[in-house]
Amino acid sequence: MLVEQSVRERYSEGARQRQEALCCPVDYDRRLLALLPQEIIDKDYGCGDPSRYVQPGDTVLDLGSGGGKVCYLAAQLVGPEGRVIGVDMNDDMLALARRYQAEMAEKLGGDRVRFVKGYIQDLALDVEAMESHLATQAVTDAASLARLQAWQARQRHERPLIPDQSVDLVISNCVLNLVDDGDKQQLVREIFRVLKPGGRAAISDIVADEAVPEHLKQDPELWSGCLSGAFQEQAFSRAFATAGFAGVCLDKWSEQPWRVIEGIEFRAATLLAVKGHGRECLDRGHAVIYRGPYAEIRDDEGHVFLRGERIAVCERTFRFLSTGPFKQDFIGIEPRVLADPTPWCAPPGTRRPASAGKGGRQIADCGDGACC
Repeated sequence: MLVEQSVRERYSEGARQRQEALCCPVDYDRRLLALLPQEIIDKDYGCGDPSRYVQPGDTVLDLGSGGGKVCYLAAQLVGPEGRVIGVDMNDDMLALARRYQAEMAEKLGGDRVRFVKGYIQDLALDVEAMESHLATQAVTDAASLARLQAWQARQRHERPLIPDQSVDLVISNCVLNLVDDGDKQQLVREIFRVLKPGGRAAISDIVADEAVPEHLKQDPELWSGCLSGAFQEQAFSRAFATAGFAGVCLDKWSEQPWRVIEGIEFRAATLLAVKGHGRECLDRGHAVIYRGPYAEIRDDEGHVFLRGERIAVCERTFRFLSTGPFKQDFIGIEPRVLADPTPWCAPPGTRRPASAGKGGRQIADCGDGACC
């Protein structure tokens, strides 16, 4: 409770006056910044730029959206067909972000951004609705607490703040470290829940190269300063893999630590992860070829891909590798005639004969054309 209160107070102060200690140096696209009010730019706190992963038409969810800077950057990138939702628990930050909604809607040519109040580790609970409920149904004893908990359960189920499978991209900029350690895995599960199949997560945060000792975690200044609540670096990736994400990778990694405390290096990193298309494995004759440069690679499901070999995969894995975010690493080979679906997951390294793909479409996305 002490650290939660310190976070609330520090970021409320940050909404009133810029807090230099909360910032890591970040290079944003100046063309996108030009549209933003200076107050939002000045009172933004983060350690990365997850907006660079936004695609046209995306529905984007920004966890811990603060004054709205990254939301308003993302709104320019999603275009008129996309939308952006910012979720935050701090009233002062929400007020700052909402202050410029009408102005930004006019500049963008449409109102495609909204800000909601909620816990990022409990994205189904609408906190503003709960506060309205509490205004007339105060909790004064065990019975009224039970009624509140029943109301929360109904609200999460019937009117979730962020529904299941409703978001294309979840982004976050230096706020996962502010969540209590006991709630961090639940937070990652919530990110997984709200993403559509094939949806992506781009999380900029602070990581520590060693486990942070308890006496540093109990320091409110270090916790609210995005330091002592940081994921240990291996645990950062592991949390997303454990939640069911695929293709978990560290895309950005600061060369120099932001702070060194008691020999522990705290640095900015950006993690990318993808929600797959379920777990059902149906064999219909698909294969992929891993381009290289390594002799072989292994995915989280145990598939082994040998460089230059036609490796048999189920239809789901084929779709993920040949049309998803890793399509530049693989050549997808469709069979000329799709076989009847058969439940089957290829043993690691199983090769598909060339004859199985003759006459079929071959998907070879080379990105910038460097390999074709």
